[in-house]
Amino acid sequence: MSKDSQHKLSPLAGVIFFSRWLQLPLYLGLILAQAVYVFHFWVELSDLIGAAMGNESALKHILDAVTVANAPRPTRLNETTIMLVVLGLIDVVMISNLLIMVIIGGYETFVSRLGIEGHPDQPEWLSHVNATVLKVKLAMAIIGISSIHLLKTFINAAAYEPKELIAQTAIHITFLLSALAIAYCDNLVTRTQNEAQKH
Repeated sequence: MSKDSQHKLSPLAGVIFFSRWLQLPLYLGLILAQAVYVFHFWVELSDLIGAAMGNESALKHILDAVTVANAPRPTRLNETTIMLVVLGLIDVVMISNLLIMVIIGGYETFVSRLGIEGHPDQPEWLSHVNATVLKVKLAMAIIGISSIHLLKTFINAAAYEPKELIAQTAIHITFLLSALAIAYCDNLVTRTQNEAQKH
């Protein structure tokens, strides 16, 4: 039997299998979203540098971005303000990393192989990615993003009601427990598969 005949699909199976390409515009859209995040990062960074060099317009933009409602507005660039801006930049980077994992890992897992095996720039995690591994990595990235937001909230804790602080902390703990549950389930599935292969 020839190789082509082995891989020949029925018309219905072919349509269903081809439908995975409908996800392609979604991943292309995420690439555009990534470009927006890159632009936003450089705008914020240029404003921070401008404010540090005495640019009043850049300072106003920075203070508008970090000032929380019901909190006193700072009048100059201080350590707390710089920390909040840098945390915002880290937040953008972590969300960008999350986008990369979804774009590359999702495309590789659900659409088509990228064919980059052996490439020197191949991401280490991509060599063993599957739907479950991708979920664990996404959960860990979301925890990192949540941690940044929680830290920003705690820096401005005086501007928040206690119930808001408790709610944000509870949400963060929920993310953490969810990630642990996903990782535990992944470990169980992997262990079960390894035991089945031994027998």
